[in-house]
Amino acid sequence: MIDPELLKILVCPENKTPVTEADTGLVERINAAIAQKRLTNRKGDAIDEGIEGALVREDGAFAYPVRDDIPIMLIDEAIPLAQLEGAAAGGASG
Repeated sequence: MIDPELLKILVCPENKTPVTEADTGLVERINAAIAQKRLTNRKGDAIDEGIEGALVREDGAFAYPVRDDIPIMLIDEAIPLAQLEGAAAGGASG
């Protein structure tokens, strides 16, 4: 879980909109897709390491992975959620 005070100040590095913590279901779907080797990051690199959490951009288009309790807030590392069927709709809780 991301510290609530940190979450208040984190924003998408691309468009500066707020991010919210992904719900458990979305994290599980992302990890399942990673295990099936069918996810790439925005840079186009295959994602081969599971995540423990994610921060979802306000519009639901991208998730920033959280690994070792550290949000990876780099545009190229963002996971385009369109790769997951229906993930952009209601994937975040907040």
